[in-house]
Amino acid sequence: MSTPTYAIVGANLAGGRAALTLRDEGFDGRIVLIGAEPHPPYERPPLSKDLLKGHREAESTYLHTEDYYAAVDIELRLGTRVERIAPRWSGLELSDGTTVTADHVLLTTGARVRRLDVLGADLDGVHYLRTLDDALAIREQLSAATNLTVVGAGFIGAEVAASAWEVCSSVTLLEAGDLPLGRAVSAEVGRFYADIHRDRGVDLRIGTGVAEIQGEHGRVRRVVTTTGDVIETDLVLIGVGTTAATELADEAGIATDNGILVDEFCRTSIPNVSAAGDVARHPNRYAGGHVRLEHWQTAQNQAMAAARAMLGRGEPYHEVPWFWSDQYDLNLQYAGHPAATDRTVRRGDPDDLSFSILSLRDNKITGVLAVNRPRDVRAAMKLIESGTPVDPDVLADAATDLRKLSTIGGR
Repeated sequence: MSTPTYAIVGANLAGGRAALTLRDEGFDGRIVLIGAEPHPPYERPPLSKDLLKGHREAESTYLHTEDYYAAVDIELRLGTRVERIAPRWSGLELSDGTTVTADHVLLTTGARVRRLDVLGADLDGVHYLRTLDDALAIREQLSAATNLTVVGAGFIGAEVAASAWEVCSSVTLLEAGDLPLGRAVSAEVGRFYADIHRDRGVDLRIGTGVAEIQGEHGRVRRVVTTTGDVIETDLVLIGVGTTAATELADEAGIATDNGILVDEFCRTSIPNVSAAGDVARHPNRYAGGHVRLEHWQTAQNQAMAAARAMLGRGEPYHEVPWFWSDQYDLNLQYAGHPAATDRTVRRGDPDDLSFSILSLRDNKITGVLAVNRPRDVRAAMKLIESGTPVDPDVLADAATDLRKLSTIGGR
């Protein structure tokens, strides 16, 4: 019998974890890990935080060095794009003109940033943040910048504004919606973060978009807002969301719908192709249906689950969704499906910069959002998994240890 080949398209966190899991699980065939970036797989969370502030270097974000992958016989094809998938013959056509024939393909192609369609968006000094090279380029220019304008107060924009506040004398944060983080958190939490940014000195402007970006000699100099204001600036960061990178799957006839559709074993509509991570839209009982989650947890853990499933020893991937955001000295964590609620319970006080909001339905916790209360999140996730009924009045008592409640049995 010939030695099987598994090819992974996307040398990111998901792709790297999948490749390493295949080896850890005893797969002794050929593993080819293909990535368009020149770097080995790395973690993205530091890009908008410590790396941007200069507290970490690029290599510290790597899962492993290139030498490590060579040592465990994982073939890295970096700086190389997959141009086409041909599922009928299990082939991958690469940008360097070569092909890879694989018995199974795992797609971890991730997501792409949304581009802002305004005049001047292509000027020097206008940036998006998705890759390690993006972060390094922004960091280099940020150190010399006087005025930074961030467009979009979602998690990336808000984190960049918070990080830049430490190194740049003037930071303006524009949000077209009603509140920062408005698509992910409640109005109460959005108002809390609006106050935090303004208290720290960030010029947060709500209900304000970008009409035009102006420059001189090819370099950004001003942002004209939809409200008619003109902001003098020498650096712009645009963070207006992402889209799933499904182009390869679409061309190959693989079913997609706001992501590559997969089942609980990460299998796509074509038998020898799986998908995981930011690009995969999967069933999740804790999130209320099929979801595509751009979280560190999903990129890592779902990719590991996909690798085991490719080896025929997988279990259904079901995890309580969880993510975090660090802004200033505040750690926000969010888990479960907070929108699935008929009642919310608050623990702690926002004025003390330490609180959590628990979402309940039929006296069962469905979600939790916490600021500087990580223990509440860990305990609530166990209660979400178990479906344990709880007394809302007991939950509201900040002295109640949720970890003890989480041991009171299951469904």
